[in-house]
Amino acid sequence: MTALPPRSIALVLGTRPELVKLTELSRLLGPAARLVHTGQHFDEDMSGRFLTELGLPEPTYLTGIGGRPRAVQISAALAQLDDLFTRDRPRAVVVQGDTNAALAGALAANARDLPLFHVEAGLRSHDRAMPEEHNRVLIDRLADVLCAATPANRENLLAEGVPADRVELTGNTVVEAVCAHLPGAREREALLAPLAVAPDGYVLATVHRPENTDDPAALRAVLGELAALARTLPVVLPLHPRTRARIEAAGLTEALDALVVTSPLGYAEFLGLARHAALLVSDSGGVQEETTVLGRPLVVVRNSTERPEAMADFAVLVRPGAELGAAARELLGQGAALRDRLAALPSPFGDGHASRRIAALLTRTAASGTGPAASGTVPPAARPLAA
Repeated sequence: MTALPPRSIALVLGTRPELVKLTELSRLLGPAARLVHTGQHFDEDMSGRFLTELGLPEPTYLTGIGGRPRAVQISAALAQLDDLFTRDRPRAVVVQGDTNAALAGALAANARDLPLFHVEAGLRSHDRAMPEEHNRVLIDRLADVLCAATPANRENLLAEGVPADRVELTGNTVVEAVCAHLPGAREREALLAPLAVAPDGYVLATVHRPENTDDPAALRAVLGELAALARTLPVVLPLHPRTRARIEAAGLTEALDALVVTSPLGYAEFLGLARHAALLVSDSGGVQEETTVLGRPLVVVRNSTERPEAMADFAVLVRPGAELGAAARELLGQGAALRDRLAALPSPFGDGHASRRIAALLTRTAASGTGPAASGTVPPAARPLAA
């Protein structure tokens, strides 16, 4: 791979999932990578410890963005990124996913005529009530190189009129992230012990999306169904700070009494617990991908999803309320047979070499100043993880 000048590739990010999914790409780029952190996830639990755990270099931090409304986050980040790219012009800009940070990075790159790479391009929920849907569509219109994770993502882009020579089928960087950071068997055993849970003997849940937390009725329904499940199996709930605040504001703290509540987990800790959960219940997009690598069943509590690939075998989509409990009990009822079947399936999100493909594309583009031609290569499915 041709060496690039130090700090010549700007990786703009602002949330934990972006840190996770860009770690391997940053490592492959080496000194050429320059992390720019908008601070969308701004506290130690939600971002700071991830930088240390993942071994990422110290980013350039933007200010005044975390905890602000969406429009303020995007506009404040855009102004600071424009100043940064003017003073220290990168050869290319990389954004990942559909966050406010990613949209700000895309707009800043476009304004300064910098090559823009969109990692995880082409996801579509077709749900206009989802702010992330607007972000990802806008980023895809601005991007010069669109790194689609799956053939369906690529087809979405082509159907919208994106030229084929701007779309690269790379796989999803989440696959290598899971494989790299999943703790070993002994470390996983040590994670379970303090929670007093046994392998395949608990449910792991996460709840953080506004559609579930900002509506007190939806939040009450989700917590009520989790509490009902806890009468059968322990339910472990790492509690997002925003979710805790919403629970307290809605007067629902007693609903937590039946659950095993923990602080936010590091990435390896979460993967270790997810690897042995009998079932996961989550509204996270990343968890929809991670369960396909870990071979675990999932109930997705959302109005819509941009990851239909996970729904084919690994997950079911439900709205908050009785549907959640019914789906969870049905999957739990299939027991070890279901878990064994899922563990033998490859992930639909690629073979674990997405970051290497993207790094090669970046190197070629940044070194030559021209966009890469689409390879048209379909990434092989990832192999199942060892037990």
